[in-house]
Amino acid sequence: MQFYSTNNPTEWVDLREAIFKGLPDDNGLYMPTVIPKLKSDFIKNLKQHSFQSLAYEISKRILQGALPDADLKRIVDSAMDFPAPTVQLDENTHILELFHGPTLAFKDFGARFMAKLMAHFNQAEERELVILVATSGDTGGAVAAGFLDTPGIQVVILYPSGKVSPLQEQQLTTLGKNITALEVNGTFDDCQALVKKAFLDRELTQHIRLGSANSINIARLIPQMFYYFEAYKQVANRADENEGIVFTVPSGNLGNLTAGVLAKKMGLPVHRFVSAMNRNNVFAEYLENGDYEPRPSVRTLSNAMDVGNPSNFVRMEALHKIWQKMKVGVAGFSFDDATTEAAVKEVYEKYNYVIDPHGAVGYLAWRAYQHRSKQGSSRKTLKGIILETAHPSKFLPDMERILKKNVEVPEKLAILANRKKVATQMGATYEPFKNFLLEKYAELVV
Repeated sequence: MQFYSTNNPTEWVDLREAIFKGLPDDNGLYMPTVIPKLKSDFIKNLKQHSFQSLAYEISKRILQGALPDADLKRIVDSAMDFPAPTVQLDENTHILELFHGPTLAFKDFGARFMAKLMAHFNQAEERELVILVATSGDTGGAVAAGFLDTPGIQVVILYPSGKVSPLQEQQLTTLGKNITALEVNGTFDDCQALVKKAFLDRELTQHIRLGSANSINIARLIPQMFYYFEAYKQVANRADENEGIVFTVPSGNLGNLTAGVLAKKMGLPVHRFVSAMNRNNVFAEYLENGDYEPRPSVRTLSNAMDVGNPSNFVRMEALHKIWQKMKVGVAGFSFDDATTEAAVKEVYEKYNYVIDPHGAVGYLAWRAYQHRSKQGSSRKTLKGIILETAHPSKFLPDMERILKKNVEVPEKLAILANRKKVATQMGATYEPFKNFLLEKYAELVV
């Protein structure tokens, strides 16, 4: 499998270079040169596959021999060792629970797969790899857990000070060992800009082997396709030709949505995607009028979606080519915090289900899309699958304030509460960040 840059489709690299480099020199993003179609029999017989089995078949098809099948199967089986179950709220509304991994967030799927894939390719390297990752909430914790104690790999996590939940911060800052946390006085967009600038700094990259673990890295997107197939397997009625599956995706950096579109390109029968946004609604505005105008992000209750310049927008462009096609394939809706809080209450009171703020935005978008579809001419019976991207306890103060009840904290999260936070304070300007990296990691060898 070869990958091209969205800024230069004529320059190709292999999987190993794409995952280690993360970002091409021209500041584009890597995309597969070919998106292979899965056989129709595979789609028809999804129910015969376990989650690990279908994940292996999908990854084998898209990676096309980039590593031995036995090694790929070992990576998939060890990375995808937790479920992605669906929960039915009503006849046509389902929740896809993506929080059953080690850090209780959907980022575990991509982070674990990527960590094991990088470890596989990194075995022959003499210099250590330094992973840079910007996080608005859950990515950092998932990457930290995924790469903890991985030989030959260091991880530096940049997160915006005061803009992640307390338990999310504990996941970023308490592991130690090969995990370093930088608390940036700025926004997620500032963190992301620092990471991108580092990758394009030739002086820095001469002294440090840098890699990325954000959704700009194609290795993060590939495993995120798996749970779209798994959800479809659980919910779709293959005997009903008049049924349409709609995935509603809480959207920030657009990586999750991009993975869903890739799954559809590979043959998954998706009627439409719904992109659910908070007040950071640059992408919703683009879908409405075709104008893409990034702006600084604002803080909201659904903090992991607080992104004002989504990196994966260029991948969405590459997949759809023109705005009109994207508008047909994806509907967009955005909601403020007050409406989100009301949705959290509604879902609990109506269905006795505790949904986190990101999932609540997804719930609102699905209801808005249902309403729009009823007014339109769609003859299909639409079934919605809402991606619940994080366990509600990760947002404990807000959840308990909204619901006026205690929310259970799983043990794997509760044990972090009393651990000591270790983080280096950092401004949002580039030179101090560069100097920090050079002083700590220059010329590191395994």
